[in-house]
Amino acid sequence: MISDIFIPKNMILKQAMRQMDKGGQRILFVVDGQGRLIGSLSDGDIRRGIIKNHDLNDSIATVYNSRPFFSAQPYDLEKVKAAMVTMKIERVPVIDEHRRIVAVLKWEDLFGGNRPVKDKLSIPVMIMAGGKGTRLDPVTRILPKPLVPIGERSIIDIIIDKFTEYGMEEFYISIQHKAKLIKAFFEEKDVAYKVHFIEEQKPLGTAGSLRLLLGRIRDRVWVSNCDIIIDGNYAEIADFHLKGGYDLTIVGSFRHFTVPYGICRIADGGELEDMIEKPEYDFLVNTGMVLVEKRALRLIPANREFHIPDLIAKIKKKGGKVGVFPVNEKSWIDIGEWEKYKQTMEDFEKKI
Repeated sequence: MISDIFIPKNMILKQAMRQMDKGGQRILFVVDGQGRLIGSLSDGDIRRGIIKNHDLNDSIATVYNSRPFFSAQPYDLEKVKAAMVTMKIERVPVIDEHRRIVAVLKWEDLFGGNRPVKDKLSIPVMIMAGGKGTRLDPVTRILPKPLVPIGERSIIDIIIDKFTEYGMEEFYISIQHKAKLIKAFFEEKDVAYKVHFIEEQKPLGTAGSLRLLLGRIRDRVWVSNCDIIIDGNYAEIADFHLKGGYDLTIVGSFRHFTVPYGICRIADGGELEDMIEKPEYDFLVNTGMVLVEKRALRLIPANREFHIPDLIAKIKKKGGKVGVFPVNEKSWIDIGEWEKYKQTMEDFEKKI
């Protein structure tokens, strides 16, 4: 329903994020009590608000765009389409003479399945694919985790496709467990991108093998776990990273948790002070994707198990900068354990 993308001005950021996630939307339209357009709220607006330290319980009035692009009736469809292409807009509200929204023009309806052209990036990608994938046991007793299927494709195919949409074509894959199967998988593929294997002789953790990229990369590298998909704007992440002058940028995702019990707070001696019934918490968590500068890779010890949190600690200790780029909850797909894998399969089946 079109009303699913309408929100009032007094809605809080947390509620708006949930409405976006529920409907799989990247933009909502702010309306008054009579359904008149007064603004728009995109996932980018929310992200910029969070980066500026807005609280998730703040009103959207602090971040929404009060001058959204719209079309008035009657409209010239070709001019609207041209504006959508130029401005990379996926939704355009159509308003009547009273500024009430009577329709929303959608990119997929006007242009088919093709999404707006992405900004091109020239950054190599490292996919960490050396782990055993024990959380997906018993499937990973047979298949290495990167080759676990999502629909008709493997998870690593989907990860790579997300990067190639932005013109990236240099991929390094860190392998150890079932390395021969992963190599054979790519040997049988006819692809337009380049794949280089970095084979660990022993487990080097989530960051140890990154040191082996020294001498191979020019400036910086994307690093992604092999069991996560980030459906975000990679160009925006790179722009945030570069403008912030960060040594490493974490792609973070909001996660909402509800404790399904009453939480007891007790004083000394065991007397109940109060009880909070089914409390709710929101966290910004590490998704497993980072963008890291070459200079930071020199902080990684050679031939030792080393992890991304260790690298972050070293960067901070040396006076470096670590950024966090937030994406919404639905933009992060984690198949690293059975329940999430099954949910991902259900989500993909709905899209087919």
